[in-house]
Amino acid sequence: MKTLISVVATGSLAALPALGFAQDAGNPSGFYVGGGIGQFNLNVDNFDDIDDAIGDVIDSDDNAWKIFGGYRFNRHIAVELAYIDLGEPGDQLTSSGSNGNYRVNIGGFAPSLVGILPVGPVELFGKIGQYYYDVDTRIDLDSPGPDIDTSHSHNDFIWGGGVSFVVAQRVELRAEYEKIDIEDAGDSDAIWLNAAWRF
Repeated sequence: MKTLISVVATGSLAALPALGFAQDAGNPSGFYVGGGIGQFNLNVDNFDDIDDAIGDVIDSDDNAWKIFGGYRFNRHIAVELAYIDLGEPGDQLTSSGSNGNYRVNIGGFAPSLVGILPVGPVELFGKIGQYYYDVDTRIDLDSPGPDIDTSHSHNDFIWGGGVSFVVAQRVELRAEYEKIDIEDAGDSDAIWLNAAWRF
């Protein structure tokens, strides 16, 4: 997935000059909806909310997806609401007296404020928001166990940015990076390829 995203993003950016003529300067405001695919990188600090005995945790990644909708007030400001599913990253861990593996499922809603800077045929954008999510964690320990299952709800800061351009007057294509301050995994992030329809 990481290779696919890199190739598509590079190809999209290389095609910007040829597609610049399609930028719709007459469509600066209104509603839009879209979706995207990406890769989520989980950088675990610890599992202190589960067991203080758990030590080293190997970071992991998984495919992710999102759907979103928003409203552009003008060429520079928009609000957006997304549902973000970060997949089920997981890998190995060590604890006192036993090793094992973990798997984490994360999904929830993220309202954001978006700032937009038109630059020639493209738009640069940045966003800040809050991620309201549920996280289900399963830890399978080798003998003697036991296995651990937990479910929590959190809300944490999310921010990011990227570049977009419009083709066929209504179709917006985005390459995006997001940083997500997830509980016990504050250095986690995601990269996205998104497409949206501007009404």
